[in-house]
Amino acid sequence: MNLRTATKVLKLKYKLNDAIKNSKQLTEKPPLFEAGEQLFWNDPHISKGMLQAHLNSENDIGSRKHATIDKEVNHLMNSVFKSGDRILDLGCGPGLYSSRFAKMGLKVVGIDISQRSLDYAKKQAETDDLDIDYSCQDFFEIDFEEEFDHIIQVNGELNTFSDAQRDKLLSKLWQALKPEGLLVFDVTTRALRQKYKLRNSWYAGNESFWRDRPHLVLEQGYDYPEDNVFLNRYIVFDQDGVTDYRLWFHDYSLETLQPVLEKSGFKIIHVWNDLAGTVYQKGGDWFAVVAKKCLHKTAD
Repeated sequence: MNLRTATKVLKLKYKLNDAIKNSKQLTEKPPLFEAGEQLFWNDPHISKGMLQAHLNSENDIGSRKHATIDKEVNHLMNSVFKSGDRILDLGCGPGLYSSRFAKMGLKVVGIDISQRSLDYAKKQAETDDLDIDYSCQDFFEIDFEEEFDHIIQVNGELNTFSDAQRDKLLSKLWQALKPEGLLVFDVTTRALRQKYKLRNSWYAGNESFWRDRPHLVLEQGYDYPEDNVFLNRYIVFDQDGVTDYRLWFHDYSLETLQPVLEKSGFKIIHVWNDLAGTVYQKGGDWFAVVAKKCLHKTAD
């Protein structure tokens, strides 16, 4: 073992010792939607792995399989959207949906918080000669005024927000839509989360999704059944210290989602089991809705 490696090992050992002394903080159930590490989406190493996962067409870990995306886009173009519509793709990632919609004649604005994913999306749009307006922006900072015929948010993005965040975002989306504009999105149900159960494991290595250097990862799952919320928590130890990543998932049923939309000024007009238009059946892992902007909101 050379001096540099020995130094890294010693640093990690001391960090682990410090963490063990404070193990109560690392093992207690966090308060509902308490934030963890805020640099998750633009971490130089993690964002690289996330982009690779989005672009992998063989599984649904990042984005959905490309064949599934094609089915969803075709269904929405045949049932909801039409050529010439102006659409906001909120959480567009590397542009897998935006590019397809643009090729079908939609005027697309894509917003995402990951600069790496947007850089890829912009490069692909240039290569394919697509006029898509991409912007790296926090969802809660958008400030559009009746600019879009439709807004789409795919892959359960709405599940990641607390009630207060969700209501704030829905208010902004209501403002961004033209009168009677449509909000299209999908969400997970508690049935999906129960399939994966609560995680409780650890692993160590030299390189993984989380780090490109020696590290240890503690993975813990928490259930908040009274709120239909799950937390996947990843505590990463490396030579620089301890980082606490928290991925929150607030699941819905059609019965719990409908009043949320109504108080934010939306009326559900279509429900499917997925964005590809599968006939809705209660008890599935996912469901998708199309909600129309009403002229008046009942609450902000």
